[in-house]
Amino acid sequence: MASMDRAEIVRLDRAHVWHPYTPMDEWAHADPIVVARAQGAWLEDVDGRRYLDGNSSWWVATLGHGHPRLLRALSEQAAVLAHCALGGIAHEPAARLARELVALAPPGLTRVFFVDDGSTAVDAAVKICVQGWRQLGATDKTRFVALEGAFHGDTVAATSLGGVDVFRRQFAGVTFECVHAPFPEADAYDRALSAMARLLREGEGKIAGVFVEPVVQGTAGMRVYAPEVLRELRALCDRHDAWLVADEVFTGYGRTGPMWACEHAGIAPDLMCVGKAFSAIVPMGAVLASEPVVAAFRGGRDRAFLHGHTFCGNPIGAALALEVLAIYREEDVLAQVARKAPVIERAFSRLARVPGVERVRSIGMIGAADLQDASAGYLGGIGWRVYEEARKRGAYLRPLGSTVYVCPPLVIPNDELETLLSILSESVGEALRAR
Repeated sequence: MASMDRAEIVRLDRAHVWHPYTPMDEWAHADPIVVARAQGAWLEDVDGRRYLDGNSSWWVATLGHGHPRLLRALSEQAAVLAHCALGGIAHEPAARLARELVALAPPGLTRVFFVDDGSTAVDAAVKICVQGWRQLGATDKTRFVALEGAFHGDTVAATSLGGVDVFRRQFAGVTFECVHAPFPEADAYDRALSAMARLLREGEGKIAGVFVEPVVQGTAGMRVYAPEVLRELRALCDRHDAWLVADEVFTGYGRTGPMWACEHAGIAPDLMCVGKAFSAIVPMGAVLASEPVVAAFRGGRDRAFLHGHTFCGNPIGAALALEVLAIYREEDVLAQVARKAPVIERAFSRLARVPGVERVRSIGMIGAADLQDASAGYLGGIGWRVYEEARKRGAYLRPLGSTVYVCPPLVIPNDELETLLSILSESVGEALRAR
């Protein structure tokens, strides 16, 4: 089939494609990047212009684009077994992957439930909590606690847990109740933890689980909090008999430095959700569970977990996820993060001196800056001016409202990382001058 030119692709797109998180009336007049191919840290449009992928294509491409080992694993598995149901069937890729995940996971997580992506991992974890506690006799445990600013995905259950109002308010009446504790700001840890302790104490016997993005809240603006908060949350959940659910969909796979962000605090959750970088190419994720959680589902046919996705444990996804883990191990990806993280930290420390930059932070391969903006927040406009300036300079830097950030592939070469950070700095400076 002959390739279409840019104009024809844009025409068809505007006629038929509904884009996520996009005002469609504005899109009808936008000048989009039309990506044709991708390699390493680069996206390339149909006219051959290249852009450094500053957010790893929504935090998925930790190993960059087009890694030859992943492409080979995809091809080899597709030729043998592309798909079969996991209900009443076992297959090698899923079995091997589960074994490797358990070996790498925080201690005590012994069982793997496969899902389609990060949002459906969170969705499954919600249902595991409710059905599990009910089967343990705690039938009133149907409520959940999360942090203000939380983002746990786009399914109805995940949206219910979210603490960003702009993503919740349109679905009021459909989402279930979730109580949100204050975000642990650097100068207010005690206040946040006291509030969490009160919620768990007053809700004892009713709180099924506490959901948390360990150490970093991504969509809320790359907000970082101290590992000691996570340790205290673990202790509070133990004290009040609630399950702690770590949403490592964004923070896992080395994004914050170690393999899991939970490692910063040295804790293990009762349930852990993973996705995004998990299989690198195709949609797939998982929920890892501790033995006490799994025990709630033993004891007879009527105690089976009543949940499952059509593509649960898909062989292609499992084979890719296995190869991702092999690449992390054999190419020492976490050591690469340790060497590159200080480069990002220094760049954002310099950015903090630019007039109009209000606050910066970094952890692992994440760097973020809040910009002065009259309409600050997720719907703020100045981040999009940075986006446009960066696009002119050859980088894709999708903002979080008035927060601009980098979250590049973990394996980005040093010179390309320096180029990306230079483009960010120039773009921020230009956008702030033009206010």
